[in-house]
Amino acid sequence: MTVKLLALAGSTREGSFNQRLLDLACAAAEAEGATVTRVRLADYALPLYSHELEATAFPRTALDLKAQFVAHHGFLIASPEHNGSVSAVLKNAIDWVSRPTEAETAISLTAFRGKTAGIMSASISPFGGLRSLTHLRQILGTVQTLAVTEQVLVPFADKAFDGPELVDALPRMLLGGLAKRVVEVTDALNR
Repeated sequence: MTVKLLALAGSTREGSFNQRLLDLACAAAEAEGATVTRVRLADYALPLYSHELEATAFPRTALDLKAQFVAHHGFLIASPEHNGSVSAVLKNAIDWVSRPTEAETAISLTAFRGKTAGIMSASISPFGGLRSLTHLRQILGTVQTLAVTEQVLVPFADKAFDGPELVDALPRMLLGGLAKRVVEVTDALNR
């Protein structure tokens, strides 16, 4: 079986450190034999989640994004840290994708249940986005996605990259380990 991973960053900013980190993780996962589909949340004009909007007209963009999640075995997610948590754009995407469509039961979680995730963060802070990953791990657990124990934090991200590449060897090594673990665990869960 070829492991299929969906990759997304919780940042829509041009030149995002988290997008750069995610791009490196995608390359590492592909080197481990995974097929990786990259999506950018900026390409999905998702309105702010509300039950009323969901009940009246489930947005086409949310359905399209959910279809991407459903079609993959697992995820690579890079989360910036906004006020000690995940970004609003990432949380909003997870909220929409977790919602059931007409053909599903309210608790089916078809886009997330039984899937795996590798999580990472790059931040200009000395903590490297640790608080965002703590919250992201909790959110993913709630929607029944297993975030592997490995995670990658890149502190002082404004100095950590030389173009698209990481300057230091340690985060590069950790990123390779994260990608390998996500591919292995995803493969094992889907046999």
